[in-house]
Amino acid sequence: MVRRPLHHTHSVVRIVQASSYLPRPTGIGRVQTYKFEYSNTNQQGIKFFFPEISGLNEQELKSASSKKRLISLLTVTWNFPLSVRWSRKPRLSPADWMSINHQQGQSLNKGLLSSSAMEEEIGEEFKRSGFTFDEEEEILKKCVTFCVNYNLKPSDIVSSWEVYYLNRLLDGSVVELEQLDGFLQHLQNEQKETVIKGEPDLHVYSSKDVDVILNDENEDLNEDILKTPNGKSQSLHKERLDLTPYTNEGLFSSGKPSKHETPFGQRTEKFVVRFNINNMPDMVTAVKVDNSENDEDTIIKKVRPLQGCSLTVHGSGFGLEPNCRFMYDKDEDRFNALDNRIMRHAKALAASGLYEEAVDPTVASQKSIFAVGMIYCDGEGHLNDKSILLQSSIAHSGGQRVRLELQNLSQFSIFPGQVVGIEGHNPSGHCLIASKLVDSFPLSATIDPILPPAKKIALNHDIQPINQSSTPSELSMIIASGPYTTTDNLLFEPLTELLAYAKRKVPQLLILLGPFVDSEHSDIKRGTVEMSFEEIFKFEVLRRVQDYAEHMGPDARVLLMPSTRDANHDFAFPQPAFDIPSDLKLQISSPPNPCILEANQAKIACCTMDILRHLSGEELSRNLTKGGTNDRLSTLASHILRQRSFYPLYPPAEGVPLDFSLAPQALDISVIPDILILPSDMKHFVKVISLGEGGSEEEQARCVCVNPGRLAKGEGGGTFVELNYFGRPDQINAMVVSI
Repeated sequence: MVRRPLHHTHSVVRIVQASSYLPRPTGIGRVQTYKFEYSNTNQQGIKFFFPEISGLNEQELKSASSKKRLISLLTVTWNFPLSVRWSRKPRLSPADWMSINHQQGQSLNKGLLSSSAMEEEIGEEFKRSGFTFDEEEEILKKCVTFCVNYNLKPSDIVSSWEVYYLNRLLDGSVVELEQLDGFLQHLQNEQKETVIKGEPDLHVYSSKDVDVILNDENEDLNEDILKTPNGKSQSLHKERLDLTPYTNEGLFSSGKPSKHETPFGQRTEKFVVRFNINNMPDMVTAVKVDNSENDEDTIIKKVRPLQGCSLTVHGSGFGLEPNCRFMYDKDEDRFNALDNRIMRHAKALAASGLYEEAVDPTVASQKSIFAVGMIYCDGEGHLNDKSILLQSSIAHSGGQRVRLELQNLSQFSIFPGQVVGIEGHNPSGHCLIASKLVDSFPLSATIDPILPPAKKIALNHDIQPINQSSTPSELSMIIASGPYTTTDNLLFEPLTELLAYAKRKVPQLLILLGPFVDSEHSDIKRGTVEMSFEEIFKFEVLRRVQDYAEHMGPDARVLLMPSTRDANHDFAFPQPAFDIPSDLKLQISSPPNPCILEANQAKIACCTMDILRHLSGEELSRNLTKGGTNDRLSTLASHILRQRSFYPLYPPAEGVPLDFSLAPQALDISVIPDILILPSDMKHFVKVISLGEGGSEEEQARCVCVNPGRLAKGEGGGTFVELNYFGRPDQINAMVVSI
């Protein structure tokens, strides 16, 4: 899809405000940042703000090079019309802005501290707060510069330093020169927050935030040529521009691309399809874009889905709220939760009519019996043929265990924590010899309803209640799992690339699964980052996602699901949702981990815990059937559905903060979902899994199981999944795409 710039004949860019304007004794004023307004004959002006245009007075700003640089920013970031002219007079000139700042009768130079006086006052403020300096002269000069650039008083800058000092847990009371670079970034973040809070409709763009930088495939470079009002094209410096920032300073920090690219930016295979399923070749696999001309001018060329996506989350009434207490579970809580799982399976198997009532497997009997219990390993280490134990429920055997012998079975797949039904006999009372193993919860049975309808929480407050049609609607989605930045930096280049791809593909639903601020990233582990973990999530992740949602329009929906690897979130599983600001919740939502969603009537189950890898390390299987398939990834994924649990493994894998005191029922899968998303370090896949022992269509249940892989792998890119769902799990088009 190629973006076509809009052409307007009466488009005007005005200087609306020049902030931090400081007069100098020479009478020449300088400004740090500008705020502009774009308007045309048919539309009211919209304000925007670029810190990149800095250190220019009014005349310098209107120079040809500065004008070209600003319009380049407008074209790249907002896809502005190519014909843009300047108004003759700014609505609020720098001189007017200066006079407003000094409207209390002070002259231009009166009341302004000299550099030396300001240095002295700043030094006194620091000393009053108990701080000293290692290089006083250089530090005070820099602090004066900060005061001038950000319009701060000496007391303000010392207060900001105290906040920075406490947040970073700095040692000692000596202000070191090398710490001022981090302090500068802290001041810049404070200024951005002040601007945003002052005008909610104003978005602050920095060079790192610009994520729409001339299509990485260079498709529309020739069309993004600026034109003068008379229609003649100005020549642009045609260099290959990538969506990936070149350095921390960004593409426009110096006006030219940096010579030093990151390894991710130098990758050669971009958006290559690694695997695809095309069950519906005659169906359109991408949402069409309405290219009809609009009578009214638009600021940005926005492409929107033809139809919005309704969303409802199940399971939010389980107490998984932000800031909830966790890791308070007791042994009794764990035992009761596991016993309840066994009892649910026993009742469901008996209710199906296919099996007898479960009995005590520890009682000696020459007759064939049917027992239900949980698989355990006898001792440390992994399961083997000689270490399998079966623990029945308290009601059936008082929770006692018996050795389980599976030598008569030609095919099975078991793991610790799995609830199974066993047909067999126990002649001695010490060993249950199995003749049949049932490892699946009956398809006809349902666990207690997830939530009564009144407690279902609609993720979109601006939509009507979901249409209760029995047939799911079509749904297009892009699914990705973190990490979202490479191991050599925290630039979040893969996330930027993914969002740019999503803008071109226009999915109804974008599902982003954690980790976002990966606790396993080397910089996070060492604690060398200048921002807090919450600030990284807010400025590097949430702001990019917000820009995507604003670009796509009100019909776009984004889900952010946390992971236990997120350094900025609760280390517990099940895990509460992210606390998303209320003004973003109409388009950006965060469900708990794990959860079941309904999107256009399609049930989607998600869990960011790597249960596939954990099961892979604990599974014991045998397959002696001739001609039998051995699709291990499908087998691992089917365990989740057959056990009706997002995490059926017990004891959990090392490092998993499984907490039964929070909401053990949050791990239950009440019904077979249409789509099951299980991000994992194992190989990416999209598979349609059939459940049930019968061969007819009515006796089978199908589910699309998805592992999108990791979006970033080492210093390079990973994979994500693009999925189009047409009402049934066997009617999909899907692709695994490398970033």
